[in-house]
Amino acid sequence: MTQIAFSRHRLDNGLEVVLSPDPGAPVVAVNLWYRVGSRDERPGRTGFAHLFEHMMFQGSEHVPETGHFAYIEKAGGSLNGSTWLDRTNYFETLPANYLELGLWLESDRLGWLLPAMTQEKLDNQRDVVKNERRWRVDNQPYGDWDERLQAMVYPADHPYHHSVIGSMEDLDAASLEDVETFFRTYYRPNNAVLTLCGDIREDEALARVEKWFGPLPAGDPVPPIPGRTDIPTVLEAPVRA
Repeated sequence: MTQIAFSRHRLDNGLEVVLSPDPGAPVVAVNLWYRVGSRDERPGRTGFAHLFEHMMFQGSEHVPETGHFAYIEKAGGSLNGSTWLDRTNYFETLPANYLELGLWLESDRLGWLLPAMTQEKLDNQRDVVKNERRWRVDNQPYGDWDERLQAMVYPADHPYHHSVIGSMEDLDAASLEDVETFFRTYYRPNNAVLTLCGDIREDEALARVEKWFGPLPAGDPVPPIPGRTDIPTVLEAPVRA
């Protein structure tokens, strides 16, 4: 089996960097992973990690509201993001000579997201996520099967008990203050892993990562995951005849 070559690095601010050169095609994939997901949501704010993912595409201090999509697509690339129980990631695939564009966009929203956040943007993206829930869950036959399964498998005080999409009531309760608190708590270099794969030279790629991400300050340690994280395993159970 072919082994994928890669190297690991860490910036002074704690950002982990994984580089995997592959000159087979003149493209590069930029993927920034944050160690935060639905498990980190506090009671009454289910679905917020996913809602926050949407807010990350609403511009930053130096990038206009539609800039992420406009700049990447103009360069011939593609982009998206995803949220899961214990991680959120943002990724772009670009022609290799546009690597620095992807790094700039990711570093700008990591360093300067909050100045671009407004109540109007939050309300708009809240409606987008609520429609996503209607489409994927509420209006689909058996659309809530995974929510029910999670609720059955994990105890009520376990961080995996609720779904990633969250409830309509909790989405309605999300505030701009929640956006700021969530960002300052979890979106920091020392809680992230940046992976670059494609037509890159490791020394040049690492220098560009240092250029764009190195000046960003590390934050305080991330708080513990709320709720219990253990699930008791029953090896034996009495059975009555």
